[in-house]
Amino acid sequence: MLKLDDLPLFSALDKSYIKELQDYTHIKHFTKNSIVFYEGDKSEYLHILIKGSTKLYKTSPKGSQVQINRLTAPALIAEFACFEQESFPATCEFVTDGSIGLLPFSKLYEYLSQPEFSLELIKSLTGKVVLLSALVHKETILSSEAKVADLMIKKVDIFNRLKNNEIASILNLTPETFSRIMTKFKKEGIVTVQKHQIEILNPTALNMIVETNTLKDCTNCLAGFKQKIGYKGS
Repeated sequence: MLKLDDLPLFSALDKSYIKELQDYTHIKHFTKNSIVFYEGDKSEYLHILIKGSTKLYKTSPKGSQVQINRLTAPALIAEFACFEQESFPATCEFVTDGSIGLLPFSKLYEYLSQPEFSLELIKSLTGKVVLLSALVHKETILSSEAKVADLMIKKVDIFNRLKNNEIASILNLTPETFSRIMTKFKKEGIVTVQKHQIEILNPTALNMIVETNTLKDCTNCLAGFKQKIGYKGS
């Protein structure tokens, strides 16, 4: 069931406004691996993730995926493109069955004059900027081993919920590279895995892997990352 007030962007609005917006929202259902929109598509709707989980990724010039984010309901998807009336900067694909609410931007635009609504919109967009900054750091600075160690430190539950190929996709690593790193961590006594459940035995070692990471062997890592995701900005 769609409940717009579950999202901070709408929570400050009067109940009558929320009811009106919900009435204008069209619900669309998706199966796992369905594409919501492709990078470069345009839309006149704000996409609201109501049920399920999605991944957003860019496709490099060589055809490989660079995963930017994963979203779990309830959440807004690519709201910047909606409000700026630009093409979607990434492809959105469901990783589970789920539902999307499509809210016409023309209707949403009427609420931008309300301070509470505009403030929550700014917060949402700022959060996405912070996320992109973290992605650039991860992709240009961290080694493959440090990527895995960093994710273990911050979100170890992911290793117990997702398959290895899914975790590798989140980290933008090949499954083979991820498997090699996990084998190394187990041999060195950093982690143990029993019945698909991971236990960190040496958190200090994980922190050291992240902290002692060295720059990748490239002359301009940021430029290389921009090329990888097909970024054409300045």
